[in-house]
Parts: sequence; structure tokens; C-alpha cells
Amino acid sequence: MGTATAIMNAGTGAATFSKPLDNIGNKSIANYAAYAGGFVYPIAIPGCSGQGKVFVGQRQDPFFLDLGGTFDLVNYHYPVEELVPAGMSTRNFAANSLAGFNVTSLALEVPASCLTNGGDPVIGAYTTASLRQASVLNPVPQSAKSVASVGAVTAPTGPELAGGSWTQVSRLGMPLVNELVIGLPDKDRWNTTTPVQDAEFADYVTNPSLPVLVQTLFAGAGVLAPKVYPRTDLEAVFLTGISGVNQPAKVLAPAEELRLNTATAVTPYASQKDLGVLASDLSGFPNGRRPIDDVVDITLRVAMGVLLKPYDGSAMDPDPASDASRQLGYTDGVQANPANFLTVFPYLNTPLAGSPNF
Repeated sequence: MGTATAIMNAGTGAATFSKPLDNIGNKSIANYAAYAGGFVYPIAIPGCSGQGKVFVGQRQDPFFLDLGGTFDLVNYHYPVEELVPAGMSTRNFAANSLAGFNVTSLALEVPASCLTNGGDPVIGAYTTASLRQASVLNPVPQSAKSVASVGAVTAPTGPELAGGSWTQVSRLGMPLVNELVIGLPDKDRWNTTTPVQDAEFADYVTNPSLPVLVQTLFAGAGVLAPKVYPRTDLEAVFLTGISGVNQPAKVLAPAEELRLNTATAVTPYASQKDLGVLASDLSGFPNGRRPIDDVVDITLRVAMGVLLKPYDGSAMDPDPASDASRQLGYTDGVQANPANFLTVFPYLNTPLAGSPNF
């Protein structure tokens, strides 16, 4: 386990930072982009010679997908590019369910030299979210000015009083793992664990149910699930890193993390390909994750076997048609608009005025 140390404002030395108000509207905040830009802070990182940046505040939701179709048993109108009617964009014909929403974002920019320790340039990362074990609604909320103390007990001032230990309720490393990989009986338990425990859930990766479901739903379009088990290609993507791309020098145990090879040359924004590594853009997903990367399409294609070796007549996968199925352009029909992102920190676009947080 590492140690936790506070970051400091490199300009003032303060250990606390302010966030901007949400984008209420142009009458309240006439130039929100300029206003929010005043809350980007330079930070000093312990043990790091370079400076970083931090921003916490509302941004446009950067994720994009057909949310209803994905979770309604992969109910896509055209699951593969080859079926899209003539004259329509092959990967951008459905509505982005998250368009028009904002999210509260925590953005960090850290020099690559400060992310590694030793000679291995590959890092792995994941995040968790925790809540207090208990909360009680306050029947008579008090304002800060009207708080009355009774002995040593002070009445709670807000509408809710939360207490008890912090309890992890969610984790996220590689996107869509909890949603599309981990089975329903174990989703809640998986969300309380850390990557060191992921051997318990490895069967969901090596023997996935998603490809079988996609075959069942779209067999008429020539879709076949790979018949290769265990799925070592998925182990590499989700649990160990891909050899030659983002696999650490020493893999001690399977661990679901978002891995990044910090030695990989960064593709300039204008040249980035949203299918990442599948489009030979090695600085894209699953080698890290950029805002423009289409993680839904990439995950679908990887799950359906695009990284498996072509059909070789072996007994493991005796159907030549399965190789053709692996190469189909699986898509949810939603593609990123490059104009929706910034080319400078914090990279996520100015929030929409008056829009709700998703």
C-alpha cells in the first residue's frame, strides 16, 4: 500500500481549493468559461519536481452512448456497421443519451515523470466511491445562525446527519466492467472490493456471457460468439494489460485497472482515432482512456473477439464463420463529436447553462 499525502496550491501553499458555482445561466454568470477558468489551480505534488493542475467543477458530460439500447439487452437498431442503411453514418446514427447533461468533474493533470517509480513505464489506476454507513433526516433543520447546543451535543444544521464508517459502494477502472462483464449476482459485491481480489471474479472475464447474448440477439446478422475458452484476450485487456502495449513488467495477479504506458508517444488531438488501439492509435483506449475514445464500440468489438487470432482450423474454434464475425464493426451507433471537448486542461467542455447534472 502507498501513502496518502495532501497536494498543495503551488501559488498560495493552501491545502484547500474552491470550486466554481454551477452554470446557472448567462444572466447569472455572463461568461462562464472565463469564470470557471479562474478555478484551475497549479498544484505542488510531494516528491515531484514538476507542477500539476487541478480543477473540480461542473463540465459537459463527456461520455456518449445509446444508454437505453445498451442496457435493454443490447437493443441496437443496427448492431454492426454492415447493416446500416445506405446514406447513413456507419457509427453515428443513434441519439447520444447523455447529450444535454452536465457532470461534476474532478480533473488532475500530473507530469508523466511523477506517475512512475523505477524503470517500468506502465501504471494502473482505479477509483472508488464511498458513503457513510448511516444517515438520518433532520426533522427540524437548523441554520448556522440558530444552532442551539444542549450540553455537549450540538443540533445538526443541515437537512441530513450522516455518520458511521465510510463504506465503499462503487469502483471504476476499465469502463463498462461492472455493467457488461460482472454478472448480476456479484455486481454489488464487486463494487465493494479492490483489484487485489479480482481473481475471485476472473471467470466472468475468461468465460463471458456478453458475446453469447449478442449472438442470441443478432444471429440473423451473421453474429457468432467466439468459442475459445478461456478468453485469454479478455484477460489481457481487463486483468493484466496487453503485451507490447500496456502490460507491466511484472504481472503478480489479475487486477482490473485502467492501465497506461506512459512511454507511448501521445497522438496529437487532431489525429486521434476514436477506436484507439483497434485503429493502430496506440495512445488510445485501452492504453489509457481519452475523452474521444469510443469505449462502447471498442468493448463490444473486443468482447466479440476482434483481438483473437484468425481462424486456424483448431478444435477450439471449429467454425470458420466465427472469424468473419470477429471482424464485424460492432457499434451502438453513437460517436463522439470532437468539438465537444477542449484541447487544453481540463479537456471537458464548458457546462451547458441551466442543464441538470446526470
